[in-house]
Amino acid sequence: MSSLTERTAALLIADQAFAPGLPGFVGVDVDLLLDQPGLPGSLVESLAERPPLRHGFMTARSARVVVVSGPPSPGIDAADARMAEDLPMPLPLLGGHRVAVLEEASDAVDPATAGGDAFGTATAGVRVGVEAGVDGDGPFGLRRRWESAHAIAPVLAAAFANSPLRQGRPTGWRSVRQALRRDLPPAPPGRDPRDAWTALVMDAPVAGRPGQTFRQWSRSGAGQRPTVADLTRHLRTLRPPVAARRYLEIDVADRQPGNGWRVPLAVIAVLLDDPNAAAAAQAATSGLAATPRLWERAARDGLTDPALAAAARDCFLAAYAALARHGVSRDLRDAVAGFTERYVLRGRCPADDVLDRATARPLNPQ
Repeated sequence: MSSLTERTAALLIADQAFAPGLPGFVGVDVDLLLDQPGLPGSLVESLAERPPLRHGFMTARSARVVVVSGPPSPGIDAADARMAEDLPMPLPLLGGHRVAVLEEASDAVDPATAGGDAFGTATAGVRVGVEAGVDGDGPFGLRRRWESAHAIAPVLAAAFANSPLRQGRPTGWRSVRQALRRDLPPAPPGRDPRDAWTALVMDAPVAGRPGQTFRQWSRSGAGQRPTVADLTRHLRTLRPPVAARRYLEIDVADRQPGNGWRVPLAVIAVLLDDPNAAAAAQAATSGLAATPRLWERAARDGLTDPALAAAARDCFLAAYAALARHGVSRDLRDAVAGFTERYVLRGRCPADDVLDRATARPLNPQ
């Protein structure tokens, strides 16, 4: 198999980054974090074949994380209904191996010492996929959607934080999962999305090659450079908040309790696909662009951070209004309204409920 030079790798990444398309189709993946000891190796191998569910499929990212992936669906309601049918289907299989699914997004990761692979192999999230948009400017343009996705990402990460514990004790982070991203640089403004994505992929460390980026690897001598298969593997293990997978993949929400995955699905999709909601979200987040260590604040403080809380309120209210305009089901709109009232308008996130339970003490008998 032929090796890739730096230039060839960059051209290949840019060429495969986006498949331009008008907004409309929506997909969602839900991670299931398993309790210890996790899946046996034989089951991990069988799930690597992506056994089909009613609509989508399931696979294992590691011995701790099973992923239920829904298909691209024509709208939010269709994506919601399909995932609602698929998500319970792995449970009998997991139960047969005496494996339970946790409701939190992390339970044993230490952000101070965890490697970069912990994000994908030992934490759980909800990822939403939307169309990339069309080439050129305008409300459905690729550049605008790329910028919007990066603008709302830390705000939604703070709102959907749900992993504050390690081995049952508070860590000081509302999202251990997002704490692994606390050193993320801000997205470069005004950069062409293909160029930005190519630079991110090329300059990201390669799993299994400590201290080496893909760009550095591609500059190796003949016979030592990466292959197309190596690039494919690198892209699969690379998990930024906003990724170009031909479509836009938004990976900012921690796994939510119960059927709470529906809320990030609806909010993320409508904030990107509705032009009015997207404009409101960009206005709400414009003041955060120069905020130092924004991802650290989102992961540590959630919506107790006043600037993130203010932006989240505007984003969620804009999302709710847009869901009504798009005729999204009343049940799903009510779920978004309930989350907004319970958490966003009160400067809280699901992690705060977990912390309340973890720090509660029984009353002394009178």
